[in-house]
Amino acid sequence: MDDKSYPHLLAPLDLGFTELRNRVLMGSMHTGLEEARDGFKKLSAFYAARARGGVGLIVTGGFSPNFRGRLHPLSAQFSSARAARAHRVITDAVHEEGGKIALQLLHAGRYAMHPFAVSASAIRSPISKFTPRAMSSRQIHKTIEAFAKSAELAREAGYDGVELMGSEGYLINQFICKRSNHRYDEWGGSYENRIRFPIALVEAVRKRAGRDFIIIFRLSMLDLVEQGSTLEEVVKLAKELEKAGVTILNTGIGWHEARVPTIATQVPRAAFTWVTEKLKNEVNIPLVTTNRINTPQVAEDILSSDQADMISMARPFLADPEFVVKAEQDRADDINTCIGCNQACLDQVFAGKRASCLVNPQACYETELVLTPAANKRKVAVVGAGPAGLAFATAAAERGFDVDLFDKNEYVGGQFNLAMQIPGKEEFKETIRYFTRRLEQTGVKVTLGHAVEADELKGYDEVVVATGVKPRLPNIPGVESDKVIDYQTLIRDKVQLGQKVAVIGAGGIGVDVSTMLTEPDHQDLDSWLKDWGIDKTIEHAGGLYPYEQHMSHRQVWLMQRKPGKVGKGPGRTTGWIHRRVLEKRGVELLGGVSYDKIDEQGLHITVEGQPRILDVDNIVLCSGQTSVEQLSDDLKHMNVNVHVIGGAEIAGEVDANRVIREAVELAAKL
Repeated sequence: MDDKSYPHLLAPLDLGFTELRNRVLMGSMHTGLEEARDGFKKLSAFYAARARGGVGLIVTGGFSPNFRGRLHPLSAQFSSARAARAHRVITDAVHEEGGKIALQLLHAGRYAMHPFAVSASAIRSPISKFTPRAMSSRQIHKTIEAFAKSAELAREAGYDGVELMGSEGYLINQFICKRSNHRYDEWGGSYENRIRFPIALVEAVRKRAGRDFIIIFRLSMLDLVEQGSTLEEVVKLAKELEKAGVTILNTGIGWHEARVPTIATQVPRAAFTWVTEKLKNEVNIPLVTTNRINTPQVAEDILSSDQADMISMARPFLADPEFVVKAEQDRADDINTCIGCNQACLDQVFAGKRASCLVNPQACYETELVLTPAANKRKVAVVGAGPAGLAFATAAAERGFDVDLFDKNEYVGGQFNLAMQIPGKEEFKETIRYFTRRLEQTGVKVTLGHAVEADELKGYDEVVVATGVKPRLPNIPGVESDKVIDYQTLIRDKVQLGQKVAVIGAGGIGVDVSTMLTEPDHQDLDSWLKDWGIDKTIEHAGGLYPYEQHMSHRQVWLMQRKPGKVGKGPGRTTGWIHRRVLEKRGVELLGGVSYDKIDEQGLHITVEGQPRILDVDNIVLCSGQTSVEQLSDDLKHMNVNVHVIGGAEIAGEVDANRVIREAVELAAKL
């Protein structure tokens, strides 16, 4: 086994009483299987695949130590011998694959979405529906005892350790910060009093769970909210936690109510490793860094520069369970890279659905979406090498089908070639790289620059049409003007626009185009941090200072016919980021717009009954898509088995998550 390329990442970590096989921690993720019927069987397959793939230490999604700590009324709880027995299927599965696993204990505090919420003080969070009740001293002691009992039960369940969720603004964090702790007793007031709760928790857990049990503490090192902790306070707490018995300190970045992006694709890779580094010489226990680390090389660079002792990655293990073993075998090009989109993982979970992964729909469906060897190795043609065509072709070839892939363009990737040119979406090129590699490995025969005709497809057993979409032309008088350009032509041909631009259509594509048109000329990590008001010294509370509004060099109007909020884009967990960026750059957001005509004066519109003329140099059309599919009817007349997938089937708003899942599901059942 060749581990020369990533010697720091793949080095074992001695914890004294046990050893981790490498420096990779799979960060906690809630999958939705924790509460599902027969969910533990599926969850054990999910974790076993990651242990088999070489992860050093897995951390589960969060389980509450008691009823009041549940995030939702029906959220997972871990507080009984029965729960411990149920979890054995998970720990056994991981241990059989040579892995180690820790149970995350998470008390939601004021983030609980039920009327039984409790916190340090009765202060409702900006993202919650319920005002919590302030915990009595008795309740505090009982909660500490509940954490300790859950840790002891975790040991009985076969877990190698627990992670105490002390960041992201959950209960432990709520005690630490003035923002949410207005108490006047021994649990509030001074910083020494406010950190008594996490220290008492760790001491109680260590006492009950024993000396040879991993305790990870997820410490909020950068709160990114007003009245958060300063660096001096974070260092003080870290030292006290080490004394209290913590084995590993994991980094937490930002409360859930923070108005700063921390994990979305717009966040630069490894954007917060400097935070962990600030504690490096302050404590003697291993430090884990996290957030937007998605390749072995980025991880290796962090460890080799001594910014941290371990790397936490969560979503990259949804994208590819074999991330570590591929790094060990010097096969980094074979890794299905996480693009940080959130569309199939966090967006799904926040909608109460099961998590998965846009680039790997088998994630969390390991027992259901299985690519078994085909009994009949039929000859299959795939028309269109966009995301749907690529996903189907490689999945079908993996099953043993003889697959030919055709595309009229000279390159593969379809709409992803446009997406990767949007600032903050550069990661999409990694998916094209991965699929290109899979085409080679699975033996798909690729013909590019050829618009295949129906007659050429007669000899195939199955034909899959995945020809994608083209921009829809809205019915506006004057739309044929030279001022008007569609989004595909704009991005593909890198057309230079004037200083005043109107964007018609405020869906995901309109938001992306407006972002691209207002992007600063130079955007490195320091300027990105400054743009979001992040204080790298963490001398200001929460690591925030008031930032300058970044106005764009170009004036842009983003419009939609529908009344209401404009500029959020489709992402449930990322929409606010898009809107905030556009607002900071001075983009005028207009809803309830009627488009009257386009002429020399510009774009004539009516907004809330008031006519306006926008004196613009250019108008970009982002007003939806139509299918470019024309083959399927001809093929049906020729009695060819034909399947239409992706944008060819449903044009609408581009949804890569849907089209890739649909493609793999079709390949699995053929």
